[in-house]
Amino acid sequence: MADMSSKPQALIIGAGAGLSASFARALAGAGYALHLTARNTAKLDALAAETGAALHQLDGTDADGISQLVEGLPGDLRVACYNPSARLRGPVAELDPVAVRNAVDITAYGAFLLGQAAARRMLTQQPADGRRGTILFTGASAGVKGFAQSAPFAMGKFAQRGLAQAMARELHPKGIHVAWVNIDGGIRNAARPERVEAADNPDSMLDPDAIAQEYMHLIHQHRSAWSDELVLRPWVERF
Repeated sequence: MADMSSKPQALIIGAGAGLSASFARALAGAGYALHLTARNTAKLDALAAETGAALHQLDGTDADGISQLVEGLPGDLRVACYNPSARLRGPVAELDPVAVRNAVDITAYGAFLLGQAAARRMLTQQPADGRRGTILFTGASAGVKGFAQSAPFAMGKFAQRGLAQAMARELHPKGIHVAWVNIDGGIRNAARPERVEAADNPDSMLDPDAIAQEYMHLIHQHRSAWSDELVLRPWVERF
């Protein structure tokens, strides 16, 4: 941890093998000291070895855990990203209320906890290149339009989007860049390869490395032209 203190700190809540892993590699390549959280950190061992990241076992809805982690970072927190979400499908008349609450907690309440803790930390920091830090939320098209039999996911993502909008309006004038990224399409990964029928349309699924580069672009945006929302969708997507 001591070796990390001289670098700008970057925190990803809910890291895994897909988009967050690509983002972690991009951040490490840009010189950030990485902190990755997951409920099961064993799955991140290889990524940590590759990027030099510190691993933290943490549930994204643990208010005390997130607060203590952010407060205890060894240097200035310059990037914070909330990645987790929970999908719960089914007819609205048949959904289990307890499961719905859990899904919304993971997608929305956890985003608030990370946003609040990161804002508190960043507000105490001196600006670097005109900014105190960047807070990013991984969104989805469900935050713009609700889909049938997917009410809990829409509830969580709509709330997350509203949180990001409110935070951006409050924190941009204080030097903290906040943005919500609408991932409008399927992300390609080992468990979800490009569809066979897409052979004639390569790149029909979102490339996690390409998404990560857009996250990096948000981090480096000039404050005279900050985006508070970004939509990313494959070129074959029907609007």
